[in-house]
Amino acid sequence: MGVRRWIGTWPVYRQIAGADRLGRGKAAESRRSAGLAPRTDSADRVVTSVCPYCAVGCSQRVYVKDERVVQIEGNPDSPISRGRLCPKGSASKQLVTGPQREQKVLYRPPYGTAWQELDLATAMDMVADRVLDARRRGWQDTDSAGRTLRRTMGLASLGGATLDNEENYLIKKLFTALGAIQIENQARI
Repeated sequence: MGVRRWIGTWPVYRQIAGADRLGRGKAAESRRSAGLAPRTDSADRVVTSVCPYCAVGCSQRVYVKDERVVQIEGNPDSPISRGRLCPKGSASKQLVTGPQREQKVLYRPPYGTAWQELDLATAMDMVADRVLDARRRGWQDTDSAGRTLRRTMGLASLGGATLDNEENYLIKKLFTALGAIQIENQARI
């Protein structure tokens, strides 16, 4: 390769010598990047969604190919986020496609050193039994002055930031119906 041809491969030289003076187009493009295509080009369809991480409600475009999520980006049509996502929202694809996501119920018994697999029905029964037991043991019908309380001090809820608004609404309704008074969400903290 001659020196002149070698210098012609430099993006700065292409920027100065070519029509792309600001270096935002072809001048900054390498041979490798010239052959790349966006992941969104191969999508069969685009579904609009809402970012699950906080209460802001940024709109997302979810690109789907063969019923699998291939990319998630901000929705430029959203008046809330105008196509922008925070780092957590930009990485929300890993919620549904991450290899570290558990696909089965794991349980470690008290004083146990290893996890055991449980079927979902057994795990749900265990959770329901423990919730009802904690509610019963912490129940306060009245205070020391005889005023009606009808609450439990045995339950509290701290919702996660990966829950959407509908899930947090339902959790709030459930825990209020159970008599819990300490109900919070991580997105508000």
